[in-house]
Amino acid sequence: MPRRLRLALSLVLGLSLLQVATPARATALVTVLRYDTSRAAEFVSAVDQAAQIWNASVANVRLVKGTPAHFTVIADNGWPRALPTSLGRGTVWMGRQATSQGYHPVRIAAHEIGHILGLPDRRTGLCTDLMSGSSAPTSCTNAYPSAAERAAVDRAFAGSAAPLVEFGRLHEFDRLHAGR
Repeated sequence: MPRRLRLALSLVLGLSLLQVATPARATALVTVLRYDTSRAAEFVSAVDQAAQIWNASVANVRLVKGTPAHFTVIADNGWPRALPTSLGRGTVWMGRQATSQGYHPVRIAAHEIGHILGLPDRRTGLCTDLMSGSSAPTSCTNAYPSAAERAAVDRAFAGSAAPLVEFGRLHEFDRLHAGR
């Protein structure tokens, strides 16, 4: 085989191996956040399901159960709420008041975790908007973030956009609708 042909074949083979070994697009580092449900009582399963939904929905963050935790989930008799202290850190309260009024516990958990992941309340009343909270009717069981919500979380954890939520402020599921 002539030297030139061997060189050309080596070059083609080398480039094809490089193409196979290199992903088509660069992937951002994934932030792993641990959550603690040791005080979540009857809401443990709902929180775990919500974590799985977020894991299937976003690329730049992974939620895993464990300690020491980045955020803690606590069951109580009040209205659901979250206190994000920084991106990926804080406390979620799974208040029984909303579930006793018919709100879906997995939707509540996913919504409150959304605050920890940097999302604010959006009282659109639309079931398709996870962050609409209780402004959507009690019949709404959608616990999946919208495309815009997913993109905002991915941008925040990629560092390409600031989180939209206000840190250090209590975010309630929507106490304005608590009496209806």
